[in-house]
Amino acid sequence: MNPDLDLGLERIIRAPRATVWRAWTDPSRLEQWWVPAPSRCRVDRLDLRPGGAFVTRLSDDGAEFVPHLDACFLAVDELERIVFTNAIDSAWRPASPAPVPMTATITLNDHPDGTDYRIVVRHGDPEARAHHEKLGFAEGWGTVTGQLAALTESMAPR
Repeated sequence: MNPDLDLGLERIIRAPRATVWRAWTDPSRLEQWWVPAPSRCRVDRLDLRPGGAFVTRLSDDGAEFVPHLDACFLAVDELERIVFTNAIDSAWRPASPAPVPMTATITLNDHPDGTDYRIVVRHGDPEARAHHEKLGFAEGWGTVTGQLAALTESMAPR
């Protein structure tokens, strides 16, 4: 991780890695945690393969859904890693997404208490990184990671 360009987050999720993976790869589960509550998410496309589409919509009122993310998966290593970017859209066209172009790497590793969950979000320049941090990267990504943990931990066998 380059501290001048990247932002990161890590958390131990008290659920098996396969459960966390399913929460990322099953659209109905992803919709339950991908945007900060009380907003709601709709998954339009989740083609989990390199070059596959990752398209979601967001609703603040539960009625009208507006575009949220139009991205492309770069790498998918089952049960281990997901890499996507919004700098290329789902049709493989260069994009200029708001608020910032980024590439996110999510890694899952076994941990004695469940899953070691790590996120690294890469930016093209220090200004984009600073802008993303100022907009609330830690709060936003932290919130959805907390929601992911709550969902998967509730599904984990006791």
